[in-house]
Amino acid sequence: MLFAEIAKQEKADVEDAALALIARAADGSARDGLSILDQAISQSSGSGAERRVTELMVRDMLGLADRALVFDLFSAVMRGDVKAALDLLADQYAAGASPVVIIQDLLELVHWLTRLKVAPDGAADPALAETERTRGVEMADKLSMSALTRAWQMLLKGLSETRMAPMPMQAAEMIVVRMAYAADLPSPADAIKSLQNGGTPRQNTPGSPSSPSPSPRTSSPPSGGNGSGASTAQAMAVDVTQSEPAGMPAPTSFAEVVTLFAEHREAKLATYLKRSVHLVRFSAGLIEFNPERGAPSDLAGQVGKFLTEWTGQRWVVSVVNTPGEATLHDQELTQVKSDPLVKSILDAFPGATIEAVRPAEDD
Repeated sequence: MLFAEIAKQEKADVEDAALALIARAADGSARDGLSILDQAISQSSGSGAERRVTELMVRDMLGLADRALVFDLFSAVMRGDVKAALDLLADQYAAGASPVVIIQDLLELVHWLTRLKVAPDGAADPALAETERTRGVEMADKLSMSALTRAWQMLLKGLSETRMAPMPMQAAEMIVVRMAYAADLPSPADAIKSLQNGGTPRQNTPGSPSSPSPSPRTSSPPSGGNGSGASTAQAMAVDVTQSEPAGMPAPTSFAEVVTLFAEHREAKLATYLKRSVHLVRFSAGLIEFNPERGAPSDLAGQVGKFLTEWTGQRWVVSVVNTPGEATLHDQELTQVKSDPLVKSILDAFPGATIEAVRPAEDD
């Protein structure tokens, strides 16, 4: 209302849409808003009472993107049409829209669509333009909440990248490409459900027809290691499927697992399993362990993959934070130290330590 009254005093005809853009650019600052309005009036066409400030003129002056084109751009991104999205982005940039402002407009659109998703009554606001009302409701109905929240996070990160980039337009293009390629990714819940059912999440290449993806050899990413002193339990399961059967008997204990790795010349993994792993649970096809800090982050993934290949049986290997048994190395040391002969030697040589335990050679 303040800007409209100022415009009347200046005897300028300012479109309501132009006033809305000025108010938005002012971001709550009356002084900034008045400065933008004065600049718009000074650049307006005509003279005296015939001066007219249009929405298009204010957009050009502020470097804003056309609202309808923002809808078109976001629609192309969310359906994975990379070429159309990049063309629309280039058109807006050629028309004078700032790359940073375009990303900001996309963020604002995602926020509004999310609000429409949870509160559809917002579309009844009389202040909304007809295009925003009709296209917004239609788009909010088609997009899932997980897709909107993912788009929000990517745009929020992309906004800071665009602001700091030496070439903002190229940064904005990379954001659009990333979002288009992530548009048809399954949600984390859907991906986990698909893996649990023995399948693999489907992902279509943007701009190409849907087609089923072939099942890879491994069906989940490798799990990370956790410190033994962690208090919050976090399990990360690695479920590996086998494509070619093998006839090797499956190990019946964790000690046999370590022996199996040593026999297959996977000495490094065998050493980690023996010295850096606290077993929590072992059964046919299932291992749960708590690794020490020095263990590699993908230890569970490698163990599950090799066991599946060697035995022809699916193995699920999980990393948990539950305290487990002593490592096999520590168990061996405890057993050896209980031997009377070893105990007498350690007593005779204070400070001596046992570095390794090896089976006695046959004569």
